[in-house]
Amino acid sequence: MPLDNPQIDPVLGLALKRRIDTSNQQRTDIVENIDGYFLQLYADVQPGANARINTESPAWAIDRLSILALKIYHMDVEVHRPDVSAEHILLCTEKLAVLLEQRTDLSNAIDELLDDIASGNKYMKVYKQMKMYNDPGLNPVLYRRNNES
Repeated sequence: MPLDNPQIDPVLGLALKRRIDTSNQQRTDIVENIDGYFLQLYADVQPGANARINTESPAWAIDRLSILALKIYHMDVEVHRPDVSAEHILLCTEKLAVLLEQRTDLSNAIDELLDDIASGNKYMKVYKQMKMYNDPGLNPVLYRRNNES
């Protein structure tokens, strides 16, 4: 049953939401571990006097690249669907071209970021995401339930 189906059974919808929350937390943990690797890799690099921080860490940029790979995969499926109009295929082909260009740009930006960190032109600063909805000490629904038990 598609997630955007307004007729979805609420129990199933809640179960799917919880699976998504768990998956997102696991993904966040993995990204933070990858950033830990980069922090160790560049631990001996002395940032230059004019070094700047990037808007996102290398691992979060790689995470965006992985999401982009999924979009490219699914848009390519749409481009090759035999049961759609030529207009649909053309529209999806144009969207796919943009996604592929975006992948090239993002890949180059990640390479440049890593080069800049390695050379001391940029430095890394990693913040934990601190997802509150999964934390029994921070989510009021969870900590109230635990206090009632």
